[in-house]
Amino acid sequence: MISSKIQKKIDAHQHFWQYDPTEHTWMTDEMAAIRRDFLPPDLKPLLDRVGFDGGIAVQARQSLEETRWLLELAARCEFIRGVVGWVDLRSPGLPSRLAELAGQEKLVGVRHIVQDEPDNEFMLREDFRRGIAHLEEFDLAYDVLIYPRQLGAAIRLVEEFPRQRFVLDHIAKPPIAEGKREPWATGLCQLAQSPNLYCKLSGMVTEARWKAWQADDFRPYLDVVFEAFGAERLMIGSDWPVCTLSASYEAAMGIVLDYVTQLPPAEQNGILGGNCERFYKLAAW
Repeated sequence: MISSKIQKKIDAHQHFWQYDPTEHTWMTDEMAAIRRDFLPPDLKPLLDRVGFDGGIAVQARQSLEETRWLLELAARCEFIRGVVGWVDLRSPGLPSRLAELAGQEKLVGVRHIVQDEPDNEFMLREDFRRGIAHLEEFDLAYDVLIYPRQLGAAIRLVEEFPRQRFVLDHIAKPPIAEGKREPWATGLCQLAQSPNLYCKLSGMVTEARWKAWQADDFRPYLDVVFEAFGAERLMIGSDWPVCTLSASYEAAMGIVLDYVTQLPPAEQNGILGGNCERFYKLAAW
């Protein structure tokens, strides 16, 4: 059940980085606008402007150095409510690494950039699945970052670990710019049948026509997601600063903020913060 009490509003998905061309190789030439530093003082005024109280900082580099840096930022900035970092889930030394990091109160989950793996079944490799099994021991969530071509593997992974908390980033990146919903919609609905999986309403503007999208472009996809997950397992996220390639922070958040106005207040409260707080088991504030 979604609580009807007033919840703090949380942006469930944003990033910070100190740009390094040798580390942030995923930033292509068309992403030149975000090839610079983005830090907490850049985000805080944007959160204030849309009436949000905090955010979840998510890894953008596959390095322990970045994870430790994000945790340092979170320790200094109260509005960073949690950190989804990176650890090598395939490493034999994973348990000791997790034991070292798990003492950090604001480490709430981990993520691997699976979308960039050429093997569509990367998540089903034995060493990766062994790593997922260790996350449950440390009560850490896992963020699933995939393209539609990888939905089949995600379905099998989430079903294999029913006690592990998973959250799907960016609604699995459907081809919004092309206006196509299949086979994404069918795969997403099958994935959503696992109750241990939540979904972030994030990353949509960069899958649409950059800075040429219309608000109505997203409604067919949001309809599918809401039907599949229900309001209880959805959370709003900006994907800032990546979203700025296609929209302002306010416009990116506004897509979901406008959509949820049709819902009862209790469901709105959940999507705008309560579900994120519960899923990531955030500390009281």
